[in-house]
Amino acid sequence: MTVLVLCVNGERRETAVDPSTPLIFVLRNEFGLTGAKLGCSLEQCGACAVLADGERVLSCNRPAAEFAESEIITAEALERDRIGERVQSAFVAETAAQCGYCTPGLVVAATALLKANPSPEEDEIRSALNDHLCRCGSHASVLAAVRHAAAGTADG
Repeated sequence: MTVLVLCVNGERRETAVDPSTPLIFVLRNEFGLTGAKLGCSLEQCGACAVLADGERVLSCNRPAAEFAESEIITAEALERDRIGERVQSAFVAETAAQCGYCTPGLVVAATALLKANPSPEEDEIRSALNDHLCRCGSHASVLAAVRHAAAGTADG
Protein backbone atom coordinates (compact mmCIF):
# COMPACT_ATOMS: atom_id res chain seq x y z
CA MET A 1 0.00 0.00 0.00
CA THR A 2 1.05 3.50 -0.81
CA VAL A 3 -0.45 6.80 0.24
CA LEU A 4 -1.80 8.22 -2.96
CA VAL A 5 -2.67 11.90 -3.25
CA LEU A 6 -5.17 12.88 -5.93
CA CYS A 7 -6.84 16.17 -6.74
CA VAL A 8 -10.48 15.25 -7.30
CA ASN A 9 -13.22 17.80 -7.93
CA GLY A 10 -11.00 20.59 -6.65
CA GLU A 11 -10.07 18.83 -3.41
CA ARG A 12 -6.80 17.21 -2.43
CA ARG A 13 -7.67 13.65 -1.37
CA GLU A 14 -5.44 10.99 0.17
CA THR A 15 -5.91 7.26 0.38
CA ALA A 16 -3.75 4.23 1.08
CA VAL A 17 -4.06 1.89 -1.90
CA ASP A 18 -1.96 -0.20 -4.20
CA PRO A 19 -0.82 2.34 -6.83
CA SER A 20 -1.90 -0.05 -9.60
CA THR A 21 -5.53 0.05 -8.44
CA PRO A 22 -7.68 1.35 -11.29
CA LEU A 23 -8.79 4.93 -10.79
CA ILE A 24 -12.48 4.00 -10.86
CA PHE A 25 -12.09 1.85 -7.74
CA VAL A 26 -10.37 4.66 -5.86
CA LEU A 27 -13.06 7.13 -6.89
CA ARG A 28 -15.97 4.83 -6.04
CA ASN A 29 -14.69 2.76 -3.11
CA GLU A 30 -12.29 5.13 -1.36
CA PHE A 31 -13.87 8.52 -2.08
CA GLY A 32 -17.55 7.55 -2.44
CA LEU A 33 -17.87 9.18 -5.87
CA THR A 34 -20.18 6.84 -7.75
CA GLY A 35 -20.89 8.92 -10.87
CA ALA A 36 -18.39 6.98 -12.97
CA LYS A 37 -19.77 3.49 -13.52
CA LEU A 38 -17.97 0.21 -14.00
CA GLY A 39 -19.40 -1.23 -17.18
CA CYS A 40 -17.12 -3.46 -19.21
CA SER A 41 -13.74 -3.11 -17.42
CA LEU A 42 -12.21 -3.07 -20.91
CA GLU A 43 -12.35 0.66 -21.78
CA GLN A 44 -14.97 -0.11 -24.42
CA CYS A 45 -18.25 1.22 -23.00
CA GLY A 46 -17.37 4.70 -21.70
CA ALA A 47 -19.39 4.42 -18.48
CA CYS A 48 -16.25 5.07 -16.43
CA ALA A 49 -15.33 8.39 -18.10
CA VAL A 50 -13.93 11.24 -16.04
CA LEU A 51 -12.04 14.38 -16.96
CA ALA A 52 -8.31 14.47 -16.23
CA ASP A 53 -6.78 17.86 -16.93
CA GLY A 54 -9.81 18.64 -19.07
CA GLU A 55 -9.52 15.54 -21.25
CA ARG A 56 -11.98 12.64 -21.22
CA VAL A 57 -10.28 9.52 -19.89
CA LEU A 58 -11.61 6.08 -19.13
CA SER A 59 -10.89 5.12 -15.54
CA CYS A 60 -11.65 1.39 -15.39
CA ASN A 61 -8.16 0.13 -16.30
CA ARG A 62 -5.76 3.00 -15.78
CA PRO A 63 -3.86 2.94 -12.49
CA ALA A 64 -4.81 5.65 -10.04
CA ALA A 65 -1.13 6.51 -9.51
CA GLU A 66 -1.03 7.69 -13.13
CA PHE A 67 -3.29 10.59 -12.11
CA ALA A 68 -1.26 11.86 -9.13
CA GLU A 69 -0.38 15.09 -10.95
CA SER A 70 -3.76 15.55 -12.65
CA GLU A 71 -6.89 17.52 -11.87
CA ILE A 72 -9.65 14.92 -11.95
CA ILE A 73 -13.25 16.02 -12.42
CA THR A 74 -16.03 13.49 -11.99
CA ALA A 75 -19.67 13.72 -13.03
CA GLU A 76 -20.51 14.86 -9.49
CA ALA A 77 -18.66 18.17 -10.01
CA LEU A 78 -19.72 19.03 -13.56
CA GLU A 79 -22.52 21.25 -12.31
CA ARG A 80 -19.84 23.63 -10.96
CA ASP A 81 -18.54 24.15 -14.50
CA ARG A 82 -20.47 26.43 -16.87
CA ILE A 83 -20.18 24.02 -19.79
CA GLY A 84 -20.74 20.93 -17.66
CA GLU A 85 -23.88 22.45 -16.19
CA ARG A 86 -25.11 23.40 -19.65
CA VAL A 87 -24.57 19.82 -20.87
CA GLN A 88 -26.41 18.40 -17.84
CA SER A 89 -29.31 20.80 -18.42
CA ALA A 90 -29.47 19.83 -22.08
CA PHE A 91 -29.58 16.12 -21.20
CA VAL A 92 -32.54 16.84 -18.93
CA ALA A 93 -34.27 19.05 -21.50
CA GLU A 94 -33.88 16.42 -24.22
CA THR A 95 -34.70 13.49 -21.88
CA ALA A 96 -31.43 11.93 -22.99
CA ALA A 97 -31.32 9.24 -20.31
CA GLN A 98 -33.40 6.17 -19.77
CA CYS A 99 -31.77 3.84 -17.27
CA GLY A 100 -29.04 6.41 -16.61
CA TYR A 101 -26.12 3.99 -16.34
CA CYS A 102 -24.21 5.41 -19.29
CA THR A 103 -25.35 9.00 -18.76
CA PRO A 104 -22.52 10.27 -16.52
CA GLY A 105 -19.92 9.06 -19.01
CA LEU A 106 -21.80 10.62 -21.91
CA VAL A 107 -22.12 13.91 -20.05
CA VAL A 108 -18.40 13.86 -19.25
CA ALA A 109 -17.56 13.15 -22.92
CA ALA A 110 -19.89 15.89 -24.16
CA THR A 111 -18.41 18.36 -21.68
CA ALA A 112 -14.87 17.55 -22.82
CA LEU A 113 -15.94 17.97 -26.44
CA LEU A 114 -17.59 21.36 -25.88
CA LYS A 115 -14.64 22.60 -23.84
CA ALA A 116 -12.32 21.73 -26.72
CA ASN A 117 -14.73 22.78 -29.49
CA PRO A 118 -17.71 24.95 -28.53
CA SER A 119 -19.31 24.58 -31.98
CA PRO A 120 -18.76 20.99 -33.11
CA GLU A 121 -20.08 19.63 -36.38
CA GLU A 122 -22.35 16.59 -36.29
CA ASP A 123 -19.51 14.21 -37.22
CA GLU A 124 -17.38 15.62 -34.38
CA ILE A 125 -20.20 15.05 -31.88
CA ARG A 126 -20.65 11.48 -33.10
CA SER A 127 -16.90 10.86 -32.96
CA ALA A 128 -16.65 12.20 -29.38
CA LEU A 129 -19.43 9.84 -28.28
CA ASN A 130 -18.38 6.88 -30.42
CA ASP A 131 -16.74 5.00 -27.53
CA HIS A 132 -19.84 5.25 -25.33
CA LEU A 133 -22.40 2.48 -25.34
CA CYS A 134 -26.04 3.01 -24.47
CA ARG A 135 -28.08 -0.17 -24.39
CA CYS A 136 -31.38 1.67 -23.89
CA GLY A 137 -31.27 3.23 -27.34
CA SER A 138 -31.15 6.88 -26.26
CA HIS A 139 -28.69 7.77 -29.01
CA ALA A 140 -30.96 10.22 -30.85
CA SER A 141 -31.78 12.06 -27.62
CA VAL A 142 -28.13 12.12 -26.57
CA LEU A 143 -27.09 13.63 -29.90
CA ALA A 144 -29.91 16.18 -29.60
CA ALA A 145 -28.74 17.06 -26.08
CA VAL A 146 -25.17 17.68 -27.22
CA ARG A 147 -26.39 19.82 -30.13
CA HIS A 148 -28.66 21.65 -27.64
CA ALA A 149 -25.75 22.31 -25.27
CA ALA A 150 -23.50 23.40 -28.14
CA ALA A 151 -26.14 25.87 -29.27
CA GLY A 152 -26.16 27.33 -25.77
CA THR A 153 -29.90 26.95 -25.48
CA ALA A 154 -29.86 24.68 -22.45
CA ASP A 155 -29.85 27.68 -20.12
CA GLY A 156 -33.27 28.71 -21.19
